[in-house]
Amino acid sequence: MTIDSRHGACHRGTLLVVSSTTLDTTSLESRAELFGALSDPIRLSILDRLNQDQQCVCELQRGIGIAPNLLSYHLRILREAGLVKATRRGRWVDYSLAEDASQTLAGAMPAALVEEIKP
Repeated sequence: MTIDSRHGACHRGTLLVVSSTTLDTTSLESRAELFGALSDPIRLSILDRLNQDQQCVCELQRGIGIAPNLLSYHLRILREAGLVKATRRGRWVDYSLAEDASQTLAGAMPAALVEEIKP
């Protein structure tokens, strides 16, 4: 079985679409999909910037320096993974880390690793 995180799909003869809006961090496929969202340097850079403060898409665009359509793609991946949220402010869209992003990630990690991370 292979997991295609670009399309949120699992391949085993037939195509099974994993819904990322109802991410179940108990299934291996969903956990792999979540970590797939973290597997790109651009998405990690976005998370680093949002960890500092909420930013509008234009600020992210200037700071990261990629094409608008590519930034939109990466933000969609992070939103679908439940790691960032978008808030509309007039014609602007502000992005921030989801309140439960760290719990979402901790829930996807093997329990032994989570225990090692705790102080």
